[in-house]
Amino acid sequence: MNQIVNIHEAKTHFSKFIDRVMNGEEIIIAKAGKPVARLLPIIDKPAQRHPGSAAGKIWVSPDFDAPLPDDVLKDFES
Repeated sequence: MNQIVNIHEAKTHFSKFIDRVMNGEEIIIAKAGKPVARLLPIIDKPAQRHPGSAAGKIWVSPDFDAPLPDDVLKDFES
């Protein structure tokens, strides 16, 4: 749940809000009641993918893109 706090409260309880953000919460900081900033958790980026890393691990049938048999196609059309 997002919580809106004023700047004074954010400064006073900054450590507490950081702990809450680390647990996945979002804290919105307001000045004179108007939201001006958000404290959000930093989400780790997924590991970078490397093209060809699955080489030799995947087999694709030579006819993988061949037309489907008529009895299978009729099931899609009904």
